[in-house]
Amino acid sequence: MPNIKVQNMKIAVIHDWLTVYAGAERVLEQILLCYPNADLYSVVDFIPSRKRGFLLGKTATTSFVQNFPFARTKYRQYFSLMPLAVEQFDLSGYDLVLSCSHAVAKGVITGPDQLHISYVNSPMRYAWDLQHQYLSDSGLNKGVKGWVAKWLLHKMRIWDVRTANGVDCFIANSQFIRRRILKTYRRDAAVIHPPVDISRFSLRENKEDFYLAASRLVPYKKMNLIAEAFTAMPERRLVIIGDGPEMQKVRAKAGPNVTVLGYQTDDIMCNYMQRAKGFVFAAEEDFGITPLEAQACGTPVIAYGKGGVLETIRGLDDKQPTGVFFAEQSIQAIKTAVTSFEQEAARILPVSCRNNACRFAPERFRAEFIACVENEWHRFQQSLTTATSNKMWLP
Repeated sequence: MPNIKVQNMKIAVIHDWLTVYAGAERVLEQILLCYPNADLYSVVDFIPSRKRGFLLGKTATTSFVQNFPFARTKYRQYFSLMPLAVEQFDLSGYDLVLSCSHAVAKGVITGPDQLHISYVNSPMRYAWDLQHQYLSDSGLNKGVKGWVAKWLLHKMRIWDVRTANGVDCFIANSQFIRRRILKTYRRDAAVIHPPVDISRFSLRENKEDFYLAASRLVPYKKMNLIAEAFTAMPERRLVIIGDGPEMQKVRAKAGPNVTVLGYQTDDIMCNYMQRAKGFVFAAEEDFGITPLEAQACGTPVIAYGKGGVLETIRGLDDKQPTGVFFAEQSIQAIKTAVTSFEQEAARILPVSCRNNACRFAPERFRAEFIACVENEWHRFQQSLTTATSNKMWLP
């Protein structure tokens, strides 16, 4: 349980934007469970009423972006205004500010007598090391629009580094993101892996003869690459679950052996995860909750060996492997990895996959997060006491 002094403080929790219930929102949910009396802030909040359970009945205080035309569906088009928007939140009445950030939430303004702890899912990846990939995938790597986008991202980087100085403690969601934080802000960070709701998934050892890929259909997830790779392996069956702007591109790459189901409910997704012989994941992800959800079902993962998955999947060099890595995002690399997986399938046991996923249960996240906050609060109070004591002795 939280320390009574921390629990009784006035606490604000700020999130980038509330539009879906995905990985970052699962982290937010657990933070709110740690501090149920905290007030919630977000640039926009468009979570449908039927899906607001993870907010524990809270309504977020939102920014001026909430009321802009078409903001419900086009909120990302106002991204260049979000730094200004997040700076308008008046958090001066809070003792502790907890930001859950992958874009602008960490940029809230706090004072010297307030402790700001930022849980970082990633420094804004499209402004830093993935800028060129983002611009290329969005068709903004040339022309007037391209130059405007590059200039805006340049300004965003300046703002992002400046606002890092307002954070007292960084928490990274993986060692991979810890290295990104160090590279971007020249600050160290504690590491607390995100929660995976293991209770939603049950172990199934009898698998069926198909592979599964499930994700938002956006460029960096490389779902079209997975579809193309399996189309080149007509003897193997692939099921794709997900929706997004890349839907038409994915369908165009899908051969007769690739079934694109589009968006599916959580129950249907879970059913396919339990039945699949393998889960295919080609993104360079900051952490990657979906591969762990697959492992919670006892399903091995075939993944691109870069980013957070290196911390959540045990490769073939482990005594109890839970998956296979491929070295590059290419059709041939995926085909080779699938072949290796089938050759080594007897070593990759469903129960090993399940046990590995259990290391990331929500209870573990809450315990580690509370301990980190209380430790930082104690350190912060000591620094305030020292500063006051030194002031008393000034001439």
